[in-house]
Amino acid sequence: MSRTTPPRPVDVTAVFPQLAPLARRATRLHPRPGTPSPQDSSVGGPLLWPADEPWPYCPGPHRWDQVNAPLAPHEVRLQRRIRARVALRAHDGPHAAQHTAEERAIEGRISAGRPWPEGPVALLPVAQLYVRDVPLLRPPAGADLLQVLWCPFDHPEKPETALFWRCAADVTDILAAPPQPPVVQFPGYLPEPCLLAPEQVTEYPNPMELSGELQQQLDDWSRWEPAGSAVDSSYVVAPQEFYLNKLSVAPGWKVGGWTRWGLTDPVPRLCPACDAEMNPLLTIASSEWDSSTHSWIPYEDQARSTASLTDPEPWNPTLLELARGYDLQLHVCSVSPGHPHMELVQ
Repeated sequence: MSRTTPPRPVDVTAVFPQLAPLARRATRLHPRPGTPSPQDSSVGGPLLWPADEPWPYCPGPHRWDQVNAPLAPHEVRLQRRIRARVALRAHDGPHAAQHTAEERAIEGRISAGRPWPEGPVALLPVAQLYVRDVPLLRPPAGADLLQVLWCPFDHPEKPETALFWRCAADVTDILAAPPQPPVVQFPGYLPEPCLLAPEQVTEYPNPMELSGELQQQLDDWSRWEPAGSAVDSSYVVAPQEFYLNKLSVAPGWKVGGWTRWGLTDPVPRLCPACDAEMNPLLTIASSEWDSSTHSWIPYEDQARSTASLTDPEPWNPTLLELARGYDLQLHVCSVSPGHPHMELVQ
């Protein structure tokens, strides 16, 4: 499996040379549904977790949500399979898209929900990344594997993450049956197992992180005219949007690169332990692209169908939905990866 991002329509550094020193490498992870093993880099797959190491739990508190009935992880996956089958039938006409009697009964039992959890909740695997696949990780000395887990409840309005760095060679006996949380607060907090197809791309800062002078230049259509027809003329009234959507920060899951902004203006990201600047580590995305970032769709995905039993929507293969469709970005200290990390919703 591989994914190839189309070249950017314009060499932005040829039009704005001031951006050249700001280029950063990022690794687009391109998660796609699969059956990962503990030896694979993955999203939502099994972890290379030592059998003699306690599994992490979230002590809470887990506040009661009277709107959403929590579901067991296996119920979320069953519900997804049913809805995928119903979506497939839609190709045979509107009446064929209806649930069968058995499916309606199962959905009814699932929608009743389960009791709200009491006490600690087992964390869920979110991502496992081997440095061999993602060299941009820059792990602590002696480590070559990053594992990301989270509590599938709001803390607040997002899951709370935990990072574990380890040396893969040290894990000789793998935990065969990790504990699972009894329920998850939202189906969108349970990632669908995916394999990865890491790809290196180049990013430039969000316009809000640039100087006021450069922002004004990006918004001046005459500055873009030397690039000719490669510049989308539909952006003539807002050329800065052309830069934002097609030339700056890649959408989807990624390691490294620049921070995404949009929900808020940029804010300082300083390490709580030493006040050093914090760098983007991992972006956990609610979608791989949207209507404004179609130019980033890999060639291999441009002709795919929108849904099937084994292949969820290509724009959201992990089936995650965070903070009403935003992304959760993890930042780490630029001095010591062992310092506490920071979570940023954007």
